[in-house]
Amino acid sequence: MAPWYENGLRFACTRCGNCCTGAPGFVWVNNDEVKAIADFLGQPLEETEGLYTRLANGRRTLRERPNGDCIFYHREKGCTIYPVRPRQCQTWPFWESNVRTPECWQKAGEHCPGIGQGPLISAEEITRRVRVIRL
Repeated sequence: MAPWYENGLRFACTRCGNCCTGAPGFVWVNNDEVKAIADFLGQPLEETEGLYTRLANGRRTLRERPNGDCIFYHREKGCTIYPVRPRQCQTWPFWESNVRTPECWQKAGEHCPGIGQGPLISAEEITRRVRVIRL
C-alpha cells in the first residue's frame, strides 16, 4: 500500500531554528554522533560527552540551555555543529511521527515554515529518511 505522501512532499529548511529552540525535548545521539561532534569541536570524546550530552530514559541526548534551546544552537549563528549534526536533525521533518498522517504533517507545519515550501521530496526519499531514526 502506497503511503499517503506517494506524490512527495515539499520541504526547504529556512534555518529558522524552531526545531532547535523552545520547549525542552530530546535530540537522541549515538556514540558515532558524539564522536563526530567531539572531532568537529577538537575536543576529547569524554569532555564532549560530559559537557554536551546527558542520559535520559536510558539513552543519550544532547543537553539543552535553561530556556530549552539545543546546547549547539546559537540565536545569531544557527547550529554551531551543522556539518556533523545528529541524524535526528538531518532528517527533520521526515520523522515517522510527522508523516504518519496528513494531519500530523500539517501540525508539524504550524511550527516549521519550511514544510510545504521548496523542492518536492519524493516518497522514496521520505521513506528513506524516516527509516534513519524512529521518532
